[in-house]
Amino acid sequence: MILTVTLNTALDVTHHVPKLVPHTSHRVTAVTERPGGKGLNVARVLAALGHEVTATGFAGGRTGAVLRELLAGSPQVTDALVPCADTTRRTLAVVDGATGDTTQFNEPGPLISSAEWTEFLARYEALLPGAGAVALCGSLPPGVPVGAYAVLVRSARTAGVPVLLDTSGEALRRGVAARPEMIKPNAAELAELTGSREPLQATRDARRRGAHAVVTSLGPDGLLAATPEGTWQTAPPRALSGNPTGAGDSVVAGLLSALVEGLDWPARLTRAVALSAATVKAPAAGEFDPRTYEELRQAVSVTGGN
Repeated sequence: MILTVTLNTALDVTHHVPKLVPHTSHRVTAVTERPGGKGLNVARVLAALGHEVTATGFAGGRTGAVLRELLAGSPQVTDALVPCADTTRRTLAVVDGATGDTTQFNEPGPLISSAEWTEFLARYEALLPGAGAVALCGSLPPGVPVGAYAVLVRSARTAGVPVLLDTSGEALRRGVAARPEMIKPNAAELAELTGSREPLQATRDARRRGAHAVVTSLGPDGLLAATPEGTWQTAPPRALSGNPTGAGDSVVAGLLSALVEGLDWPARLTRAVALSAATVKAPAAGEFDPRTYEELRQAVSVTGGN
């Protein structure tokens, strides 16, 4: 079982419009609602890849109830979310059909009480013994300590469970110091962590700060990985238009699934970059286009090594 943690879950709402024009009214041509937040997106991709997944974090209020109803439609994802009194946030993505660009609106997360945080920690500790790997993903909702991910990384390491951390800012800085198995920043998050905007130098510097391996997402330029086995780089064979929301979460799912399957780094990166590109062709985050994934998986090349 793979355990995903989404402390700041969301109900993801995606609107498609023919063309997005500021200061005008728009006729929406399609609407989708999905369980969201980075870790839940990861969970749904993992389930589509055939892995058993347990999802924990917080969910509350009417939005949280809708989220849990939708999550029940993913039979390979076990709902272990902890109830909270405040209401789960929503995110709204507006996809411009003319350009393929996406405009994102993210509501603030619910206020988590100290009692709710304590209840979550107990749930997390109880789930760890059955996990083959853990994904810690996304922002921290109000009320959760800024060092929360460092606490969760240390607990997983004590239990002998590898952790992939995907967050940003101070939560990332503190989490890296707890020595996770992997982190997956994007270029901006990596620059904020290390102070360097040169990707290779910054990726290696992030490893020195405590992460066993660092996989940096470079957007359409693919992935750059600094690992104990060497440094690797890969990119999709061609640019794809579509909705990039959730592409980074598919990278996490690809890396984590390949880790528990015992694949080597080139195979992990091939899967991750193919999934990420195939997500751009899907209608919403947490999904990928299977045909695009299979096509790209055969065409991706990985360079580097020792």
